[in-house]
Amino acid sequence: MPKVTFTDYKGNSVEVEIAEGLSLMEGARNAGIEAIVADCGGSCACATCHVYIEDEWRAKLSPRSENEADMLEFAAAETNESSRLSCQITLTAQHDGLHVRTPQTQG
Repeated sequence: MPKVTFTDYKGNSVEVEIAEGLSLMEGARNAGIEAIVADCGGSCACATCHVYIEDEWRAKLSPRSENEADMLEFAAAETNESSRLSCQITLTAQHDGLHVRTPQTQG
């Protein structure tokens, strides 16, 4: 199972194991990561699972879909090139060690 580190806006980090095939959002919610709200349940319709992907990991993820990019425009926090919706990232073994940050507005 890939290990993923979530770091909140205060700098507090927690590492969780997430089963392959789950989305980053599903794994975060299963692990009790409070900053991943996911009001829509993972249907890419709310932007409350917004995360920032660390630079070294961005190229290792599939690119944003047009729908995801459109939904990020509704994120409460500032978005940038590292912004992703965690519901749109399906984890595989190659994501072991992934590090993401959560925005202040979600936690």
